[in-house]
Amino acid sequence: MDRQRQRWNKSQRMQMKAFVCLLGFLLLIILLIGRFLILLMRGGDEEAVPQLTPPPHIPVVETFNNVWIMEADGEGLLIFRDGISERYPWETSGEESRLKPDASLREQVADIVVTDGCVTRVEAKTEKINGKILSADDGAIEVEGYGRLPLAPDCRGYRLYDTLQMCTARDLHFGYSDTDLCMEEGQVCGILMVKEPVMEYVRVLLKSSDYDDIFHQEPMLTCDTGYTVVYGSYDALRQESHSAGEVLRFDRDSAYFVSDRIRIVPEVLTGKISLESCSRSQGIPAYRGQIELLKTEDGIVVVNQVLLEEYLYSVVPSEMPAGYPAEALKAQAVCARTYAFGRMEHAAYPQYGAHMDDSTSFQVYNNILEQESTTTAVKETYGQILFTQDGRLAETYYYSTSCGMGTDANIWKTEAAPKLTYLKAKPLNRTAMTAAVAAMNGGAAPPREALGEELREEEAFAAFITAKNPDDFEAGESWYRWSYQVDEIDREHMLERLQQRYAANSSLVLTWKDGEYVSEPIESLPDITDIYVEKRGSGGVADELVIEAGAQKIKVISEHYIRSVLSDGTSKATLQDGSQAGAMNLLPSGFFTIMTGKKSKYVVGYNLYGGGFGHGVGMSQNGARDMAESGYSAMDILLYFYENCSIERIYE
Repeated sequence: MDRQRQRWNKSQRMQMKAFVCLLGFLLLIILLIGRFLILLMRGGDEEAVPQLTPPPHIPVVETFNNVWIMEADGEGLLIFRDGISERYPWETSGEESRLKPDASLREQVADIVVTDGCVTRVEAKTEKINGKILSADDGAIEVEGYGRLPLAPDCRGYRLYDTLQMCTARDLHFGYSDTDLCMEEGQVCGILMVKEPVMEYVRVLLKSSDYDDIFHQEPMLTCDTGYTVVYGSYDALRQESHSAGEVLRFDRDSAYFVSDRIRIVPEVLTGKISLESCSRSQGIPAYRGQIELLKTEDGIVVVNQVLLEEYLYSVVPSEMPAGYPAEALKAQAVCARTYAFGRMEHAAYPQYGAHMDDSTSFQVYNNILEQESTTTAVKETYGQILFTQDGRLAETYYYSTSCGMGTDANIWKTEAAPKLTYLKAKPLNRTAMTAAVAAMNGGAAPPREALGEELREEEAFAAFITAKNPDDFEAGESWYRWSYQVDEIDREHMLERLQQRYAANSSLVLTWKDGEYVSEPIESLPDITDIYVEKRGSGGVADELVIEAGAQKIKVISEHYIRSVLSDGTSKATLQDGSQAGAMNLLPSGFFTIMTGKKSKYVVGYNLYGGGFGHGVGMSQNGARDMAESGYSAMDILLYFYENCSIERIYE
């Protein structure tokens, strides 16, 4: 009985499956017949048959504001944005483009809309202005004749000459009208640096007496010829004439400050404006060119706009004694011109429209009266500047005196330093110079000097700095060798210096912790147990100094920081001629050895034996003097210090 039920159940299951299959087949036949009937009724139109609806397409829309259109043709647009060129085709409908190619779009700033990778809208910014750029900051650009023009939040800048590049308001050439500004609703939306100007004028911020501040509270000016005061708003400028010798005093409440800027213009090109309220080594300084007074919340900024060549008339005698040989003065003039030109391309004070100031932070300007010898050196090198092998402007660093050896730019620990390969550690002696000049003139290349690298070793450097090489050009200079003695360390003063340096750059003052040096604030300086140079740079310059104090071990990095920390501000340096230099806030150079004096196990003082004056990178000015006295030309001198560079003129 159970077997019969099992067979019956199996049979039933088979019948059920067959029945289901039959139903499915009949349903398919019914659907096909239904579709046939629908087609028959609609005349066989396949597209009229209802289809399954796909999901709706969501277009990808991108808006690019204030891009530069490089090309506009029948295919689409080639644009430049964020430093990259990109091509986008026009949107098409069928076979025709909805946007008609327009050649006038080429080389314009525009907003474009790109939908699914195709251009669907273009709005060119055709309103433009041009004028002399007077100043710029993150919020506005000041243009002569227009005043301060606010920057749009999405403003973009493009340098159009040479290689197309992005730029900002801080890259503008102040005092020149080489830039067009695209305007939209009263704001600058595009900056177009159209061409590289023939940069004949430099704009120098004049600091107050003794170079104390960039702001003047009540500047007083006069002129040795008649002069004009130009003031007022740009749409209502006023001019007021004054006679030679008439003194004017300005403060922030002066009636002349109808707007924020006043110009003082001599009636003749050779006129000089005296800044009566200011003092320099020469006394009251007088300036060629024009003077601008800019009112700010902190005081009045004084800017001198002057021809670059005339600026150098007052820089060279302030940077090198006028009694030096002519070829040395000419080398200094080329260095000074190259340095100034670099700052003219990248202004230090864009917010005031000034390329640099007149202090030692840049080049000392008009601290010493113009001299015939230095003016002649400037004229005989008219327009000459130094370029590197790859066509870049050289960094023409210079310093006072070498110890018979220079170093390279890596002492400053900057990202750019390793790229300045033309600034090398090399000996400043007659043998090396003779070989180098012979090679410049087509002779055999001089043997590679290994001395710079050898002097990284402590013993080698100690032997070098404690000896005197009569072959060194500067062996007779007073700063060629010096000593510095600190009888009793002022730990509070040293701690203060360490904290100041840490605040300036925390990566260059490190503390030993858990097996490695880390950057952390220094709260105290216990009794010192040792001070030593742990690492030297090329040429032997001190590169890393270690101070061990109690459980602390502090590392000071870079020659400048080391010179600052080891100078106690009261001790004097004794020069090799027996004379003494007054108390300094910075050691004469980073080329020295150190010997500590101890009581029990603690360091109580130290003696330094060193040489040279200055950082040691680039041209030694006294070395240049001695080279010139030995018969070498300015070109010989420059190409020795700035290896593989070339001298070219910047204007005809």
